[in-house]
Amino acid sequence: MYKQFSTSGFISVFDQPDNSAAVISRSGQLDALVALEQIGTRRSFARDEEIYAEGDASDCWYRVVSGAVRICKLLADGRRQIAEFCFAGDCFGLPPAGIRVFSAEAIGDVVVMRYPQRAADRLIDENPRLARGLYERTLRELAHAQARMLLLGRMTAAERVASFLLEISERRDAQHTLDLPMSRSDIADYLGLTIETVCRVLSTLKRERIIVIPTPHRIELRDREALETLGEA
Repeated sequence: MYKQFSTSGFISVFDQPDNSAAVISRSGQLDALVALEQIGTRRSFARDEEIYAEGDASDCWYRVVSGAVRICKLLADGRRQIAEFCFAGDCFGLPPAGIRVFSAEAIGDVVVMRYPQRAADRLIDENPRLARGLYERTLRELAHAQARMLLLGRMTAAERVASFLLEISERRDAQHTLDLPMSRSDIADYLGLTIETVCRVLSTLKRERIIVIPTPHRIELRDREALETLGEA
């Protein structure tokens, strides 16, 4: 699942890469952020390349610098379930040391920072505000997981697609135009639907003039109120 280092009490250089050193310094976090970057290693991955596999040792975690990542699991019957999409600023692969239960793949060209678990743990132990930021993000992730259970267990296909568009809109701070790097197949595996159902729902929303689809990877929200009504049904 994803986490972002951004809370009301924790100003993150991850989410605001253009912040001046003075602004970050005033928050009392400059040393911690510099130390975190010093233990990280920048890595690049091509489209559909695996960042880590299910069953790998969980000895590090990652932050997306650019691009998008999907966190997924291949089920015993061959179906794929996508647990989360991660965008710039999101961190993933954060569970305690052990064996990974999901794999992580680049959706397109991706750049990430890789942080060794032990070194990061020492840094977090030494910086209470950094630890607080992680704690608050963990609580938000729990709330997100509960919402996902509702989405997959009780919502109709149309409600799931509407909720997905609203979720991406909020996460990417895009009120009207969504740039979606993932495929329709990715969306279907995230929502627990077939690709045919996702395409049919999008076509219906387009026909009802709730959305416009100028390109396969761009959706414009024309009637956000109607979309919110559907997503909250």
